[in-house]
Amino acid sequence: MITGIKRFFDQMIATNAGQSAPVAERALQVATAALLLETMRMDDRIAPEETAAVAATLRRQFGLDAAALAELLELAEQEARQATDYYQFTALINAGCDAAQKARILEYMWQIAHADGHLDAHEQHLLRKIADLLYVSRADYVAAKQRARANVAAHGPAGPG
Repeated sequence: MITGIKRFFDQMIATNAGQSAPVAERALQVATAALLLETMRMDDRIAPEETAAVAATLRRQFGLDAAALAELLELAEQEARQATDYYQFTALINAGCDAAQKARILEYMWQIAHADGHLDAHEQHLLRKIADLLYVSRADYVAAKQRARANVAAHGPAGPG
C-alpha cells in the first residue's frame, strides 16, 4: 500500500516545474474521480443511479470517450482504495483549481449523493469534510448543495446531456 501511495504522489501529485500540462490535468481528473467514487460508497449500497451519475459527470466534465472514462475510473478506483485519507486528492485539487472550480467539484459530489434519492448522514459528513479540505466557504457549500439538488430533480441522477 505504501508503494502505491508513493507512486501516486510521484506520478500524479508532484508539482514541479517540469510537469507537463497533460500530466497535471490527468492527476486532477483522477483526484476528482476518486472523490466522486468515495461519495458513491458512503452509504450502505451503491445504486445504479449513482454509478451512472459518476460516469455521466466525469464524461461531461472532462470530455471523455468510453475508453478514456473506463481507464480513468479504473485508475481512480485503485488510488481511492490505496489512499489512507482524502488529503492527497484535495491537495491536488487545491493546487490546480480556483474557488469556483472547487465549488463545482463539490456540486458534482452532491449530485452523486442525491442520485439514489436518499441523502445519507455519512454522505453529508464526507461532503462537509471535503468542503473544509478544499477551503470552500459555507455559502458556496450550501449553494453547491442546492444546485445539485435542483439539477437532480430537473434532469435525473445523471444530470443534463
